[in-house]
Amino acid sequence: MWQELREELHPRGLEIVTIALDAAGAEAAGPWIAKAAPRHPSLIDREHVVDALFGIVNVPSGVWIDEGGAIVRGPEPAHPKRPAYKDRVVPADATPPQRERIEVVRSLHVEAERYVAAVRDWVALGPRSRYALSPDDVVQRSRPRSIAEATAAAHFALGRALHHAGERGDAIAHFREAHRLHPTNWTYRRDAWSLIGADHESIYGTSWLAEVKREGVANYYPALDMPE
Repeated sequence: MWQELREELHPRGLEIVTIALDAAGAEAAGPWIAKAAPRHPSLIDREHVVDALFGIVNVPSGVWIDEGGAIVRGPEPAHPKRPAYKDRVVPADATPPQRERIEVVRSLHVEAERYVAAVRDWVALGPRSRYALSPDDVVQRSRPRSIAEATAAAHFALGRALHHAGERGDAIAHFREAHRLHPTNWTYRRDAWSLIGADHESIYGTSWLAEVKREGVANYYPALDMPE
């Protein structure tokens, strides 16, 4: 999805690096990357290092970094185009749960055109772009990791290590604790659920839909904090 924008803006100095946050590594993310055949760097982060460094809690998220290596905008929802799910039609024979899920997914807040317009403006104007934040503004928008979030990260790392060691039961216990301590970190939930597979709802006693409704649909992808 990012390839088209990269081809447009790369001659003007922009490089796009996509990173898949997936504890299963190349086994899960590899086929998707191969199918996309990207001509830009496309990496896989099994350890969720990017989460820890930038404070990413959901995907897709974008971070702007200038030529000098300075962060110009911290993590925020980053959609390169309008997702197909926004226009999905509810089938006439859909069950009530299926209908509800489709309607909730369609209601997710996505600002693809606005985000891409801001990227183009930044590429054209550099630090003069009204979307480029000063170092002080970047710091002001950042926040320290709370004790609960730091502990959640430790539990998630333990869960991931235990899963790969074949200790599934112990891994699930640590994943549960990570979810409890940092309930809005959707990358933790997504990874833990995907490692289990189709049975994850019965094992964790919840679902993506239930958690999104509990946290608030509007909070899943918060509105972009940038000039109109």
